[in-house]
Amino acid sequence: MIVIITDEAEVDLEEIGDYIARNSPRRAVSFVDELVDRCERLASMHNSFPFVSGHEHTGVRRRPYGEYLIFYRFDEAGVKVLRILNGARDHESIVFPEP
Repeated sequence: MIVIITDEAEVDLEEIGDYIARNSPRRAVSFVDELVDRCERLASMHNSFPFVSGHEHTGVRRRPYGEYLIFYRFDEAGVKVLRILNGARDHESIVFPEP
């Protein structure tokens, strides 16, 4: 199964890297690499993580990694990583904005 990291998730990765780089540029690179690796691993374990509570009908799941949450959904075409956010953020309004 392929994994697609959306443009929004790419921006999230850049912002995470920039934030960590303020204190440790080297750790920023390695941590972003770890997040990308966790996204890629979803190809073989996409059913392993729960749906986002209250939004099961959307098919969006989340995988935690450290203080971050990887939001994704999958179908026969592959895994689509939607967002990667710090768990302290109001992820519901970001991942599920009001129409």
